[in-house]
Amino acid sequence: MRPAPTRCPICQSELSVVRLHCSSCDTSIEGNFASGQFANLSPEQLDFVFTFVRCEGKINRMEQELGLSYPTIRNRLHETIRALGYEPGKDDSVEITQERRNGILEDLSVGKISAEEATRLLRGEEE
Repeated sequence: MRPAPTRCPICQSELSVVRLHCSSCDTSIEGNFASGQFANLSPEQLDFVFTFVRCEGKINRMEQELGLSYPTIRNRLHETIRALGYEPGKDDSVEITQERRNGILEDLSVGKISAEEATRLLRGEEE
């Protein structure tokens, strides 16, 4: 059985599910049904999700299974997260110490780093 298409082949708009059918008892139900977030994933992204689950979310196991580098797997994970409608790391609350914060601000004040770099570091994004 093939997966249902999610885009119209004519105009590329999103398709909606309006009819469900039971092949066992020949019952059909018509309406407007949600297809779920996973319908937005490409076949490659869906395969990636299955591999991720099978590897219990362990990227080092995925590296071995897929023969890909850590950065490549991480990029694919972020692409898949975005396709599901989320922004990777958005909910992460990174705490930096007051000492680290003071060091960043000192580096900024003496011109060691740019304002953009200071902002990135203060957000907890690593160098």
